[in-house]
Amino acid sequence: MKKIKRLIGFVFLFTLLAFGVTSCGNNQTPTTTKTSEIVKNGKNVYFAGPMFNYEEKSFNLRLTNLLEEFGYKVFLPQRDGIEAALLEGKTEQELIDMIFPLDVQNVLNADIIFMNCDGRVPDEGACVELGIGYNAGKRCYGFKTDTRSVEKEMNLNPMIAGAMIKIFKNYDGDALVTEIREYLTNNIL
Repeated sequence: MKKIKRLIGFVFLFTLLAFGVTSCGNNQTPTTTKTSEIVKNGKNVYFAGPMFNYEEKSFNLRLTNLLEEFGYKVFLPQRDGIEAALLEGKTEQELIDMIFPLDVQNVLNADIIFMNCDGRVPDEGACVELGIGYNAGKRCYGFKTDTRSVEKEMNLNPMIAGAMIKIFKNYDGDALVTEIREYLTNNIL
């Protein structure tokens, strides 16, 4: 029964992605609903991406610090949420019940989805977060430092790239940070 409920949930999310897309296209202005606890300047960011090893976590935190330096309020799941790998004694269902609603609520509270697209394919959870955010009209951005790709002659799957306003790409992580810094100096996300 748990597997069926989970399957139905994933089918629902992917159906929203495929047929229920509302805004967040390249030239569209999204609308969002915010609570009183959220900064009301359109600078709330949900940082979507893998957080399964030291290098991923370090780079995520480095970019989060950069965004925060420019006045963005960032929800970084590895820092502000629940990291399943650090919890002991919880069942799979308990972890799902703790993590999924927290992350979904923070995606919906955000104005911006900022996604780490590294990996042979981007992280599955980050793709779901992107889909939820895109469907809710969030401004969606990504970055990629990884040369691996699943699509021939393409950096990203069109369903991921199509949700993004801009994708920062540089295979040198330091150069990518510099590129994003320069972008934020003259633009807002």
